[in-house]
Amino acid sequence: MSATEAASARPADSPMAPVGDPQPAPGTTPPRTPLAARAAAELVGTAALVAVVVGSGIQATGLTRDVGLQLLANSLATVFGLGVLIVLLGPVSGAHFNPVVTLAEWWTGRRGDGGVTAREAAVYVPAQTVGAIAGAILADAMFGEPLVEWSTHERSAGNLLLGEVVATAGLILLIFGLARTDRLRFAPVAVASYIGAAYWFTSSTSFANPAVTIGRAFTDTFAGIAPASVPGFIGAQLAGAVVGLALVALIFMPARTAETQSAG
Repeated sequence: MSATEAASARPADSPMAPVGDPQPAPGTTPPRTPLAARAAAELVGTAALVAVVVGSGIQATGLTRDVGLQLLANSLATVFGLGVLIVLLGPVSGAHFNPVVTLAEWWTGRRGDGGVTAREAAVYVPAQTVGAIAGAILADAMFGEPLVEWSTHERSAGNLLLGEVVATAGLILLIFGLARTDRLRFAPVAVASYIGAAYWFTSSTSFANPAVTIGRAFTDTFAGIAPASVPGFIGAQLAGAVVGLALVALIFMPARTAETQSAG
């Protein structure tokens, strides 16, 4: 996802708060920010993200027939675009732009440890999905493509689904691992870098996002995915989120104090 914003502008419980502030669960948003504003930030941010992904794919295929160069252009645009969006909207909504991040945060914070509530998650996820669809339509409009044209790009092979599990698990491990180690200030650059790398080291080119997956079904361009392939991808992403949270729990166990150890 992206770089950082001015430390003085960040609320104390933002995921991108300055170094001296307490670091809550990933994506925890300022309590004074109205939910409507947060939902709007998630909708606009996800729309912009998908517009970057789809638009850069269309631009790349128009400039070269080399698939490697097309993917390089697509991945670089996504990394930079995602970075800018997190810097801009992170202090407002936490810059999830991704239902698996929202749901993982709700799950980890359901015992009152921070994070989004069930009500907030129920607002975030539809906003992200609507935003993703709008972003795909916007990209098509900018490049003179049919506004809505179902993708014919089948992505249903088992190895691609495995790639989505790996990509999503890595994303969740990264975000929540940074939270556990009090390093969320690095999340913008770290997540952006991970997404860029995962474009290349996963067979699926790392969608790792159910909302973005749905949005990309609405465009029959380089970044599209056939509607029939969407359920499999989303299932793999949800499985990846579970794997990622399990890895977080395993790797980042709370340190045991001497008193606890002696009592055990």
